[in-house]
Amino acid sequence: MLLVTGGAGFIGSNVVAALNDAGRADVAVCDVLGHDGKWRNLAKRQLADIVPPAQLMDWLKGRRLDAVIHLGAISETTATDGDLVIETNFRLSLRLLDWCTANPTPFIYASSAATYGDGAQGFDDDPSMAALKKLRPMNLYGWSKHLFDMAVAERVAKSERLPPQWAGLKFFNVFGPNEYHKGTMMSVLARRFDDIKAGRAVQLFKSHRDGIADGDQRRDFVCVDDTVRVMMWLLATPDVSGLFNVGTGKARSFRDLMLSAYAALGTKPNIQYVDMPVAIRDSYQYFTQGQVGRLQRAGYNGGFTALEDAVEGYVKGFLDTADRFR
Repeated sequence: MLLVTGGAGFIGSNVVAALNDAGRADVAVCDVLGHDGKWRNLAKRQLADIVPPAQLMDWLKGRRLDAVIHLGAISETTATDGDLVIETNFRLSLRLLDWCTANPTPFIYASSAATYGDGAQGFDDDPSMAALKKLRPMNLYGWSKHLFDMAVAERVAKSERLPPQWAGLKFFNVFGPNEYHKGTMMSVLARRFDDIKAGRAVQLFKSHRDGIADGDQRRDFVCVDDTVRVMMWLLATPDVSGLFNVGTGKARSFRDLMLSAYAALGTKPNIQYVDMPVAIRDSYQYFTQGQVGRLQRAGYNGGFTALEDAVEGYVKGFLDTADRFR
């Protein structure tokens, strides 16, 4: 049996789908389904159990698992309840790490590119304590993920016991099917698709920085299928451990993202550029780009999907269909 925490969420439900497609029906999900329709992310799946997070540690007692894929978290970058975020994102992660160490079980967990903060220190997934201590996350979510990265790195530095395999994945800007419950945390493509389809103007931010054109603020957009492929590779490659960026390694603009959606639909672009709110102008990131060489040197050769191809697949396979769920 495998455990996927956050398995009803965006990336988690895509992992569950991949495991089912690989012939694994013995998948347990730990998540809160709530009232926002998250259950639809799992409606086509076969599961062994669904465990509420508050019951997880009791559920684990006496069990043997093939692996724990820990994706559950409060992922809103606007979250403000520090105690809840730390309990959910940091302390539960520590308990799972301890369980996987005591019950030798591979442990794959989600970190985040939010740990890099404003990018002033670059986007190198150097796992050393010296490098990690230089990072300054800009929000509570990023800080909680960074705390756990450092906790793992500290154990590595002190040669303390760890699970037989451990891997922390710093996901960049992931988009794809089953993200619809995330509200304002959905990708810009998912949030704006109905406007694109209806012919309404799509608004992007003007640039307030010299040398950067309107809409040319850039992110490392990575399709969820690529992130799942990395995790499935890790499950099949138990001798690989470490902290890894998961992105394409190529930053693209928000304008490119929207133009790709228009191209997938075969419609004329209709983009308007609006002033960025004054409150966020000084802290707004204009560029993120993951360095993925460490993952490739570890042996991963699955590649990453070009933005235009990823957007076309998402639009034609999900967003522009009657059933948008995987």
